[in-house]
Amino acid sequence: QLQLVESGGGLVQPGGSLRLSCAASGFNLDDISVGWFRQAPGKEREGVACITRNGRSTFVTDSVTGRITISKDNAKNTVDLQMTDLKPEDTAVYYCAAAYNPSTISCSVRPDKGHYTYWGQGTQVTVSS
Repeated sequence: QLQLVESGGGLVQPGGSLRLSCAASGFNLDDISVGWFRQAPGKEREGVACITRNGRSTFVTDSVTGRITISKDNAKNTVDLQMTDLKPEDTAVYYCAAAYNPSTISCSVRPDKGHYTYWGQGTQVTVSS
């Protein structure tokens, strides 16, 4: 069964850090690109970062550049999102998604369910003092 499960969310103070993890079961990470997305209350889902199937190319959206790093851990079969210097506007439900994307040089941060066909249930991140 193909499944993505996010973990690592929680309540953190502004300026703090969190590491989110996306556990992929039933997938070979070498076959998929993975994206992280977020959705705040009343807002549309937006892309945060993505990583290609070979892990050599990543993309991070401008709003979080310098504060977020995406990485793959093939041994654990996870894709992690390290977030630092968190701000209240980072508060959202964070989702990971998988796409069977043959490219090793590019990935997409568009939350296109026609491209990212597998989605996790999300993990809540709240940044507040």
